[in-house]
Amino acid sequence: MDAERVPPGIDPTKAHPSRRYNYWLGGKDNFAVDRESAEMVASAFPTVGLAARENRAFMRRVVGHLAGEAGIGQFLDIGTGLPSAGNVHEIAQAIDPSARIVYVDNDPIVLVHARALLTSEPAGRTAYIDADLRDPEKILAHRELRDTLDLSRPVALMLVATMHFITDDHDPYGIVRRLLGALPSGSFLVMTHATGDYLTPEEYAVNVEANERSGVPFRLRGHEEFARFFDGLDLLPPGVGSVVEWRPEEPAADRPAVEDVSMLCAVARVP
Repeated sequence: MDAERVPPGIDPTKAHPSRRYNYWLGGKDNFAVDRESAEMVASAFPTVGLAARENRAFMRRVVGHLAGEAGIGQFLDIGTGLPSAGNVHEIAQAIDPSARIVYVDNDPIVLVHARALLTSEPAGRTAYIDADLRDPEKILAHRELRDTLDLSRPVALMLVATMHFITDDHDPYGIVRRLLGALPSGSFLVMTHATGDYLTPEEYAVNVEANERSGVPFRLRGHEEFARFFDGLDLLPPGVGSVVEWRPEEPAADRPAVEDVSMLCAVARVP
């Protein structure tokens, strides 16, 4: 993507999480500034591309479980990222063609691609909202959300690799509580989050410094900090742990080391 083809509303001099994630996944929808930021993070955490892929694999497993065994037919995916194979609606609608999905992101490139590529099954529906996670009221009040999802019925709130971009000054726990407060009993919270729990003190310091230089606000959180997001909810087994170990499909010998992924996850039901 070069400067001559920059869509309106995009600043190609500022790195964005979704385009950086796209780069780690091997995509081409990113700018030089995104690649530079991504490589800066990779210099401190060389397996970040693996972490991105494992995070995506977790998302596919959990959506399959929720749409199938749990019978969830509505998904609110905030921090959608650029479309790639195996998006939320593709997985959910392969199980339940009537499933409804609302995607939310604040990168215009994501929304351009989403509207072109994320086409729903005829029996279901998808919608796309241009909004920032730090403004949950705008998301919840948006007409597209209200027209697509029935908030009197359970919804799976997907915050996959998103909350680590919400620093403490933006009240991350309050944001999650506000979103969950709009959802009925039987809904689910799905979250993954980068952690420093598997890093040595020296590695942790190097990662924090690299993230600060990368130009993208970022906050590693430990097990206890992450678990706070699920206070009052009913955790599904196996509880809080690595994305690698949440209902894996491969034998242990074929899975990457949790230290190389350094991503926590959990899935919980709203009582």
